[in-house]
This record gives sequence, C-alpha cells and structure tokens, in this order.
Amino acid sequence: MRKFLTPVIIILIAIIYSSLIVVDEGTRGIMLRFGKVQRDTDNKVVVYTPGLHFKIPFIDSIKVLDARIRTLDGQADRFVTVEKKDLLVDSYVKWRISDFGRFFTATGSGDYNQAANLLRRKVNDRLRSEVGSRTIRDIVSGTRGELMEGAKKALNTGQDSTSELGIEVIDVRVKQINLPDEVSTSIYQRMRAERDAVAREHRSQGKEKAAFIQADVDRKVTVMLATANQKAQALRGAGEATAAKLYSDAFGDYPEFFAFVRSLKGYETSFSNSGNMMILKPDSEFFRYMKSPN
Repeated sequence: MRKFLTPVIIILIAIIYSSLIVVDEGTRGIMLRFGKVQRDTDNKVVVYTPGLHFKIPFIDSIKVLDARIRTLDGQADRFVTVEKKDLLVDSYVKWRISDFGRFFTATGSGDYNQAANLLRRKVNDRLRSEVGSRTIRDIVSGTRGELMEGAKKALNTGQDSTSELGIEVIDVRVKQINLPDEVSTSIYQRMRAERDAVAREHRSQGKEKAAFIQADVDRKVTVMLATANQKAQALRGAGEATAAKLYSDAFGDYPEFFAFVRSLKGYETSFSNSGNMMILKPDSEFFRYMKSPN
C-alpha cells in the first residue's frame, strides 16, 4: 500500500505546485487558457495583480507584463519646421502600461518590440505636428517646453492617443536638436558672413573713435606745448630783461670795464677762425686794449 501512496502524494504535490502562480511586485499577469485570453463576464481581460494565484495545471499559462515605467529611446529623426527647414530631433519617451488587457491584445500578446514600434510611430507623428507649427528659433530657444508638453498631452488625450494601445505617456523629452549637414553648412556660412559684417562695422566704429581720440589728444598736446612755449618765452624774456638791466646797471657804473669786455668779445669773435683776415690801421681803436696795459 505504501508503494502506491508515495507516488500518489508526489503527483498531488506536483499538481498543486503547478497550479500555483506568483505575480511579482511591479508586474501584472494575463491568464491564457488553451492559448486564449481569459476574460470575465463583461468580456474584459482578467488581469492578475501581484500576489499568489491559482490556475488549472497544463491548461492555463500566464503572461507576465511589466508595470513599471519604461523608456523608449530611438534614433534622431528628421522633421520640417513651419519655415520648411529640416531639423534632426533626438527625443525619448517615458511610458508605462495603463490598460494591461488592451495592451496585450493591441501589441500581439504583449510583444514589447511591436509596442515600441507602434509607440515610436505615434510619437514621431506627434512631434512632426508640433515641430511643423513652430519656427527654428521657437524650437531651439523659445517654446521647447511647450512643444514637449503639447506632444505629451496629445499622445495621452488626442485623436491618435496611445490609450488605444493601453499605454500612458509619462513624459516626452527632446534631448538634442541639430541641423542636417547640408543645412548647417549654409547656415554657418551665412552666420559667418553676418558676424564678419558686424565685425567690420565694429572695427570702423573703433577706428572712427580712435581718430577722434587721437585728434583730441593732439589738440591738447598742441595747446599744452603752445602754453608751455608761451610761458617759457615770457620767463625767458623776463630773465633776459632782468639780465639786461643787471648788465646795464653794472656797466653804467663801470663804463670802462664794459668797453673792455665788449672788446674781448670782439677779439674772440674775430680770431675764432685762423683764416680770418683783417685790414686795419695800426692806430685803430679796435686794438687800443692791446697797445698798452694801462
């Protein structure tokens, strides 16, 4: 009897163990019976919350879906602004499953790759609409926040919202905005030409101001030199007048000494060059101080 009881107990334990399913925290479960989704009386997909659940062994199977926030980060795509200018916009989306039953049926039994492709298409369409209604200046510096908020709101509540996929968009973020190579080259050349024009204007204005400053400095230097020369001439004239007065007073008191000094000056001037020749009478007054020491 014990020989038959042990296998039966083992089989019962295996059946009980296989009938238990555990849904982990942060996930949800979709029950499949013979490969078909299990639904309730209202024809809604039954979603199993985290915890311990039961199933029919070898008949039921469970598909576990992630309930946490996921990130969809793709490659940069090309969009056209209202000015018909191309932009390369690199963005990412934060999303999570809001309706697990709808997500399971809309994405082919909860295929995350298919869900990512469908979501990426909707996000690109929404961003294309948002970018197409704005200028490059608005997108780059002005209303980027409004662009991202508008895209998020439209994806959650618009006509082509992600609710039909059972997805809620948590956030839409634009990481980087670049110009295509062919556009960026032309814009760079135009910006360089504009900067060169501004630089030339600044240089010309600087030269003009430098000329005014130089002219003002030259005028001030000329005035200062003229004033200094005037004062120097006045001082020199006053000094010469004072010297002349001193000489006049001194020579007035000693006229013979004055005549002697003037004769010495005449000798010095006349004999300074050895080639000078003078024809004078021997009794000329010019040599009277050389004739007699008295």
